Amino acid sequence: MTETSSTRSAASDAREAPRSRLQRLMRYIPLVAPVLLWAVPCWVLLYTGQHWPLPATLTGTALFALGLVGMPFAMARGHGRRQQDGAAIVGDSLLGGAWVLFTWSVLLGVLLRLALVVAGAGDGQDRARIVTWAVLAVTAVLLAWGYAEARRVPRVRRLDVRLPRLGAGLDGTRVVLITDTHYGPLDRARWSARVCETVNTLEADLVCHTGDIADGTAERRRAQAAPLGTVEATRARVYVTGNHEYYSEAQGWVDLMDELGWEPLRNRHLLLERGGDTLVVAGVDDVTAESSGLAGHGADLAEALTGADPDLPVLLLAHQPKFIDRAAAHGIDLQLSGHTHGGQIWPFHHLVRLDQPALAGLTHHGPRTLLYTSRGTGFWGPPFRVFAPSEITLLVLRSTS
Repeated sequence: MTETSSTRSAASDAREAPRSRLQRLMRYIPLVAPVLLWAVPCWVLLYTGQHWPLPATLTGTALFALGLVGMPFAMARGHGRRQQDGAAIVGDSLLGGAWVLFTWSVLLGVLLRLALVVAGAGDGQDRARIVTWAVLAVTAVLLAWGYAEARRVPRVRRLDVRLPRLGAGLDGTRVVLITDTHYGPLDRARWSARVCETVNTLEADLVCHTGDIADGTAERRRAQAAPLGTVEATRARVYVTGNHEYYSEAQGWVDLMDELGWEPLRNRHLLLERGGDTLVVAGVDDVTAESSGLAGHGADLAEALTGADPDLPVLLLAHQPKFIDRAAAHGIDLQLSGHTHGGQIWPFHHLVRLDQPALAGLTHHGPRTLLYTSRGTGFWGPPFRVFAPSEITLLVLRSTS
């Protein structure tokens, strides 16, 4: 039986309908989310049977109201046209703090209260106050720990990756991946230098940066990015753009990375030869380049592979994991990506999974394509990482022959 065009159209419309409804719903999230982030903890901590003295209740309510108003205001001044770094730091920190407080207000507000009721601990006021103090304690501990996790030099994650088409001469090739450094309002020039020092201890053949170098233009964040010029590799240092470059004059970042000695792989490839065998190392612009309006920018895998021998194994750099569908269709052997930050602040990873096919680690796609998704080297926005540690990744390529 053949499928008619009307049947295909109806099936397509059925698939698009839920997506369209979701897109319409997403438009309201920036308006609703700040209210929920501050109103829910305010209610749970102050108005669910605690019976705090009136001055304490009024003071707490005023602080939550100040957060609700101050957070969007600071973020608008920090990330809008004014680009005020001080305001960005305040707004981002409030966002991270509010997210953690909201999460644990909901979890402990339900689970701990239920456990106290089952255990018969205290009366209603006692249980309510225990929940309040527990939420505040857990939030404080997680934010302190999350800040330390975000600001430290990432641990090195080592992984052997077997590629059936990899020639024996390339067995043991060492590929180091850094990504999502997000140099930004908090000056991390010293951190950047220490990251590069760590990379240089790994004796890499190939070092890759898969985008989102910074939040801000290359001119503005040059001092933080400059240590990337000290990175060492025996074969090549390669870079592809991420979505954040397209918020901050992407061509400036491409030019700066070229100046620092990195090869910007903008829909092109180079060949890595070792032991008589060859690996194609290709890269594409981020998928957001297509809608950026920047002339000459856009993800084009076919162009990136033009002139490459189809019998050779291919290592592809693409910022977002969602590019894996195109990679698998082209028979790519291994795609390296970042973008997800592993969720950065738990349980945000559930929202990331709605947009991306992988959160972190090595996954299989199609008959032979592997995807490695890094949790990222830096952090975006809120200076916290909670249950989503950053990483510098060492991938040792292994041949099966």
